[in-house]
Amino acid sequence: MKKKIAAVLVSALVALSVFSGCTGGQESQTEETEIQEVSPQEMEDQAAEEDTEPADVEVMALKGPTAMGMVKFMDDVDSGSVTSENYNFSIAASADEVTPKLVQGEADIAAVPANLASVLYNKTQGQVEVLAVNTLGVLYIVENGDTVQSVEDLRGKTIYASGKGSTPEYALEYVLSANGIDPETDVTIEWKSEHSECVAAITSSENGIAMLPQPFVTTAETQNPSIRTALDLTEEWDKAQETGENKSALITGVVVARTDFAEENPEAVEDFMTRYQESVDYVNSNTEAAAELVGKYDIVTAEVAKTALPECNIVFMEGEEMKEKLSGYLEVLKGQNPEAVGGEVPGDDFYYSR
Repeated sequence: MKKKIAAVLVSALVALSVFSGCTGGQESQTEETEIQEVSPQEMEDQAAEEDTEPADVEVMALKGPTAMGMVKFMDDVDSGSVTSENYNFSIAASADEVTPKLVQGEADIAAVPANLASVLYNKTQGQVEVLAVNTLGVLYIVENGDTVQSVEDLRGKTIYASGKGSTPEYALEYVLSANGIDPETDVTIEWKSEHSECVAAITSSENGIAMLPQPFVTTAETQNPSIRTALDLTEEWDKAQETGENKSALITGVVVARTDFAEENPEAVEDFMTRYQESVDYVNSNTEAAAELVGKYDIVTAEVAKTALPECNIVFMEGEEMKEKLSGYLEVLKGQNPEAVGGEVPGDDFYYSR
């Protein structure tokens, strides 16, 4: 913006010199007076007009709570009511689809598992920054039966799960280990590529056990009435934290941006943050209407979304609160397995602030 204002000033000075050289006396003074009457605000407005070209913003979300929090934003874009920037949304089934697009610059902003944001920051030497926490704990142990009443009851069992290498894996391992269960030897964790595969596995397996996030818990319970929620991993995480030195919250998801994109398009990032926060507020305050939008974007059916949305812990947490909660969570993961956060907990430049 400053460069454009300077350009306007230079143009004015050039025009002044031309008029001074080509005309004389009173006419020159008249032209000079007219140029000097252009106020700084008018020049800034002229520069601003040249600087209002909308940015192209590629946004990716995961099929689940992170995308559910964006549905009002997505609908506003599709209806044509958002013209400030050129937003394009896409929904991925797993984080594996998102990571390469972020790294290669094909996605500008994306919702990813909390620990993956840290891994990407470390692997790209700070080329990813976190904008906001968007999902707190949404992980549950569900079973097709009635044998699991405590974490100890998981010993010797097979658990279907999705999200290997990200928040679900490390949250499950942390809770198991805190209860004296070795994830490598005391249980069998059968990893699936998508949450929907876990739903299919448990609904067709008598006494089957799975770790699922909302809204897939509700999907499973809808498909098979004998499936029930056995354990809330957020509650089990909090119990394990009671004796820990550094208290932390279980954080499932965050939204990140490519650092280069954020630096080159600060207005676009600010616009995204404002609209995303409004979308989250809408979703949390208008369950039925939001559920219809969730169904419209084929995240889960509207019927499932009506039940699941209040349990999805969709939030918009930014600034110092985000930094405090997320850094504490990442410290716990690092203590468990440094690779879970990419080796080190990121520094202050990891956390976006507006």
